[in-house]
Amino acid sequence: MNAREELKGKLGVFWHTQGSGKSYSMVFFARKCARKLKGNFTFFIVTDRTDLDTQIYKNFVRTEVIGNKEECQPKNSEQLREYLKSNKKFIFSMIHKFRYDKGKKYPVLSERNDIFVLIDEAHRTQYKDLAENMHTALPNANFIAFTGTPLLGSKRLTNQWFGDYVSEYNFAQSVEDGSTVPLFYSRRVPEVGLTNNFLDDDIVDIIEDENLNEEEIKRLEDSGSKIIEVLKRDERLDKIAQDIAHHFPCRGFLGKGMVVSVDKFTAVKMYDKVQHYWDLEKKQLMIERSNAKTKEDRDEIKARLDYMNNVEMAVIISEDADEEKKFAEQGLNIKPHRDKMNTIVDGVDIEDRFKDKNDPLQLVFVCAMWLTGFDVPNLSTLYLDKPMKGHTLMQAIARANRVYPGKTSGIIVDYVNVFKYMQQALTDYATGDDGNEFPAKNIDYLLELIDQSIDEADEFLSELDISLEKINKLPGDLEKLEALRNALEIIYQKDEGKEKFRVITNTMLNLYEASKPEIFEMVWQNEKFKPLKYLNDLMSNNVNDEKLDRAKARMQALLDTSVSSEKLEDTSDPDAKKSSDYLIHEFKVIDLSKVDVEELRKEIHKAQYKAIEIDDLKEFIQKMLQVMINKNCERIKFSERFKNIIDQYNAGGSESEDYYEQLLQLIEDMKNEDKRAETECLAEEELEMFDLLIKGRKLTKDEEQKVKLAAKNLYKKLTEEKQNLFVVDWYKDNQASTTVKDAIISSLDADLPQSFDKDAFDSKINLLLNHFVDMSVQHYGWLGETA
Repeated sequence: MNAREELKGKLGVFWHTQGSGKSYSMVFFARKCARKLKGNFTFFIVTDRTDLDTQIYKNFVRTEVIGNKEECQPKNSEQLREYLKSNKKFIFSMIHKFRYDKGKKYPVLSERNDIFVLIDEAHRTQYKDLAENMHTALPNANFIAFTGTPLLGSKRLTNQWFGDYVSEYNFAQSVEDGSTVPLFYSRRVPEVGLTNNFLDDDIVDIIEDENLNEEEIKRLEDSGSKIIEVLKRDERLDKIAQDIAHHFPCRGFLGKGMVVSVDKFTAVKMYDKVQHYWDLEKKQLMIERSNAKTKEDRDEIKARLDYMNNVEMAVIISEDADEEKKFAEQGLNIKPHRDKMNTIVDGVDIEDRFKDKNDPLQLVFVCAMWLTGFDVPNLSTLYLDKPMKGHTLMQAIARANRVYPGKTSGIIVDYVNVFKYMQQALTDYATGDDGNEFPAKNIDYLLELIDQSIDEADEFLSELDISLEKINKLPGDLEKLEALRNALEIIYQKDEGKEKFRVITNTMLNLYEASKPEIFEMVWQNEKFKPLKYLNDLMSNNVNDEKLDRAKARMQALLDTSVSSEKLEDTSDPDAKKSSDYLIHEFKVIDLSKVDVEELRKEIHKAQYKAIEIDDLKEFIQKMLQVMINKNCERIKFSERFKNIIDQYNAGGSESEDYYEQLLQLIEDMKNEDKRAETECLAEEELEMFDLLIKGRKLTKDEEQKVKLAAKNLYKKLTEEKQNLFVVDWYKDNQASTTVKDAIISSLDADLPQSFDKDAFDSKINLLLNHFVDMSVQHYGWLGETA
């Protein structure tokens, strides 16, 4: 920025792959310039699509860089020229507003050198007349490009206009960092694909655009190219529609999907055809359900049918003048689709619906809209039936690379064979030393990753002397199941190993789900997959194993005697009845006094699967600790002790019997702690305040009694004046915080013993005040409702 005069306004190219947050980088750039540099700057953000313009503008509003009522989006070309002549701090516009009367030279609008032009997705529109007009209008402005797909190749046009790269974050880096998910492509129904290399045909440059002018339409019709004829052949579209109707509901991760067609007419036609084959697919599934031999098969088919019955689809294309007539001439009815696209219910439009993970709108048919600057994180599948290359292809496939829970990868189903020509189509976006690492890999590689994860799990088990090969060779199913139970017992002996195995097998299963249904069609096999899946299912309680269930049931029966379905009483009422019950989760209460440690000791001694039963015991302890600490923050020492016991055992510092005994002793001590409030004649809330006040101090018995009285009176005062003291967001307001602090000082000053000098007194005041803030911020305890 300081060298902008030396750079002659070419500040550089900010090349970050799609999905990595470029629009937020614009926000950070603008804020940092305003903070670090002196001057009255104007930030002019330029895009080439309405949806991008709106998205970026909203991000600036959401981050409070601009106000939501600030006028910074010119309505037309004339208003843009007015804005650029002024000293507005922020202006958002599409580059199309630089259109001007033919034959007339565009006027200079400002010669200021403190205008920063931020270009989003700097591609082809930047290199034509509109870009020339922008540079003419702002001859001394500073330009920086933000793009995931710069125009590269021999001409390196992006660099010519904007300068060198100032930051590069490519697709490989973003996948490695977890900012995006990897992309895989699946080549399906090859007999209906394009046989020639369409990349050599300049017709592709025309059909990449959705809104063709008359000249482009005529050129398309007169081109003699076979591409359009092949792409729109009815027989071909039928086969693709039939494949989509089968593929979409058979996937593992059922994310949203997008079908990309060559033009608007074909998008509507594809919608109609997929609807037709969707109904046929459901009828076939009903037949299969009736003939299913097992309950598991029936349940699987039923789940797929339920999904298909709930899926809604829509066509998303831009509106044309006289479009009803144009579509009617093609034998198509656009009106119901247009009505659906324009419907807004309670402020929710079709775009909002598709972005809503819970909305039944799951599959959309497009040709150009929503292919750039449109983020739907749980969109996982792109059906590509339109020739594309370079930045346009990169923009399209990136719709499926956003991170979303449960989404391991994005799948590009390739119907036009674009990835056959990957080297040519995306050569400028390859990475790696040899330039052969591309943004999307063949789905065969996904199967390789599954095999690799299986090998990793097998190697892990081998280190524990567990052989999947030997287990698979056992003569009967009962013997195999017993061997897998014993394997699980060994895995459970160390927490670190258990979690490592869980991560490896979860990865294996996620990759397996991501590869559906292709994995079934490719006849993939690995004999170690089933036993690994079974072990993972046992760990996740996704399968019923009679012997393990009985073992767990014995432990659970001992623990469940302490669990009731009573509601926890309101302890914020000082007159309420107190008890030793602790809330685990909603309507579940633990009474630690009912835990019989001796019976637990006997069960552990005779248990066949000790590690598995101990795992349930540890989970029980964790729940108890969570509840106990929620009642009294000073009980964190029990949690630290629990962690030390586990860590010492995992590190090999204690034998199994010592380990079990330490856990049981911890439960015994927790039971005693559970009774302490009653023993001290204090409520739980009073006990916590008492513990905080005596923390780090040596007191006589007489002084302890005075501190108890101080805790009682403080709790009584704060609860009686709770509505006045702890107003909503009290901790954010200095005056409200001071009022609470004064109340604490007033109460404790009257009751604390003289041994609390000024420093000790002030320290305890601040300790209690900070604790009350934590309770309000984190919504727990008797102050949980005041946040």
